[in-house]
Amino acid sequence: MILAIFDLDNTLLGGDSDHAWGEFMAEKGMVDEDYRRGNDRFLEAYQAGRLDVLAYLEFLARPLSRYPLTELQRLHQEFMQTKIRPMYLPRAKELVDEHRARGDRLLVMTSTIRFITEPICALYGIHELLATELEIQDDYFTGRVQGTPCFGPGKVLRLKQWLKDNEATLDGSRFYSDSLTDLPLLEFVDHAVAVDPEPSLRQVAAARDWPLISLRN
Repeated sequence: MILAIFDLDNTLLGGDSDHAWGEFMAEKGMVDEDYRRGNDRFLEAYQAGRLDVLAYLEFLARPLSRYPLTELQRLHQEFMQTKIRPMYLPRAKELVDEHRARGDRLLVMTSTIRFITEPICALYGIHELLATELEIQDDYFTGRVQGTPCFGPGKVLRLKQWLKDNEATLDGSRFYSDSLTDLPLLEFVDHAVAVDPEPSLRQVAAARDWPLISLRN
């Protein structure tokens, strides 16, 4: 069984679910305009390749910790309809289904937290997920990160442990991503594929003769 790994934001999705959740919270009055501006600044830092992931996760977790998880899950259903459905890419679903038809094992790896991403992965019919985890106690997020964030080199660490736990290998493995922050994992798998890549990854992919595909056009 060959492992097909997918990044989520701007790869399977035509946008960034992390940033969209911040926008959603602002629109629902859960956070103020200062938070919204901070959310924009973190997105700009990510796009420029200088994101402090721990600072961002602390920023994200702060408002989440004010609400019980049951309430957040109810809100997430609305988020899926208003923010995620417009980002849904039919061609991405076709790619996932092609791998499924070949009998490949499907896995999403994303730096975005599990609470945001797990229902999105289900939309694509993918039920195995490695995401950044936030600690939960008594139906509330504590505001603390649990384990290694699934970001940059952390994706490789998390995947190594997953492979060990699942007695799986990378033989024939393929990873689809849009971002240069995923370069460690793109280099780790057998086959790297750049999907609607940002300019920096496009240059690397061209230099290394990696396939470039679009799921948007």
